[in-house]
Amino acid sequence: MPSQLLSFFSGRLAGRRAVETIVPERTFADVILPPRTRDTLDQALSQVRNHGLIFGRWGLGERHAIGLGLAFNFAGPPGTGKTICAEAIAHALGKTLLIVNYAEVHSMWAGETSKNIANVFRAAVEQDAVLLFDEADAIAARRFGRTSHGLEREANTSVNVLLRELEHFNGVVIFATNLAANFDPAFERRIRTHVLFEMPGVEERERIWQVQLHPTKTPLADDVNFRALADRFAVSGGDIKNAVLKAAAAAASEPGPDVGKRIHQRHFERAIEDVIGNRSVMRQSVLDDDALQRADPAIQAVQAMEERWRMTALVAAGLAVVALLVAVGTLGVVFSR
Repeated sequence: MPSQLLSFFSGRLAGRRAVETIVPERTFADVILPPRTRDTLDQALSQVRNHGLIFGRWGLGERHAIGLGLAFNFAGPPGTGKTICAEAIAHALGKTLLIVNYAEVHSMWAGETSKNIANVFRAAVEQDAVLLFDEADAIAARRFGRTSHGLEREANTSVNVLLRELEHFNGVVIFATNLAANFDPAFERRIRTHVLFEMPGVEERERIWQVQLHPTKTPLADDVNFRALADRFAVSGGDIKNAVLKAAAAAASEPGPDVGKRIHQRHFERAIEDVIGNRSVMRQSVLDDDALQRADPAIQAVQAMEERWRMTALVAAGLAVVALLVAVGTLGVVFSR
């Protein structure tokens, strides 16, 4: 029973995992990037491929005992291909990809988050895997200058452990974030290359529209014009993917036999307008300072930890009351004899 309680409070029941293991299938052919982003990414991949040559045959590994790993920061707006490119790097290296779920790594128990971080790196070593910290600004957030309570000290300790593990890790670590400005400054020298994932231009958007569809099976009407969609809607690749799925659903739901159904330009236009509209609605909730704080991953993590502490206190108090009642009952039985 105690182990189940511990698993519950540390967030490991209901099939949730701190690390998701991915056998990479997507390659760089599956992602379309602006030229500058692709050039920087190619340089990063070159560093990975030449790592053995530089630190092995060229002897630099003998001169530098630590800091031999390759840490990359993928920074940019949502939907610009950061996660796909992490998978593509793992695929190019023939390695598995470990995606860290920070919500599960983070624990309310003092010292547990730091242990979880160390275990993540240990798993990457054992599996010879590429390690991906998605939404990394939450786990690599700026440390508190003054620690007024235990939660802030715990957060600082977690960052310190992450920095230490990163220093001694010899593999590939990728940090993906939409908020690179939230990183602790100490990560700057430990990250080998920063890759800025920019929003796609018109040429890239046209190609992204095209690659979302099956080249022979997807039924397109004659009026579909991907160039017009690319010119009119300056959106990310993730937005385009969602719009394509929405457009396909809309076309499939129209009356008539399936064999005659086609995806028209109007389906794509309405779908991307819906995607943009939904995004605007989501952003309305972060227009004031309080909402901005609620949207900050680091603040959310601290708030989640505080909530878990409150739950723990309530459970502990309940167990104490039960223990006290049992003790009183036992004493009553003893004295009655």
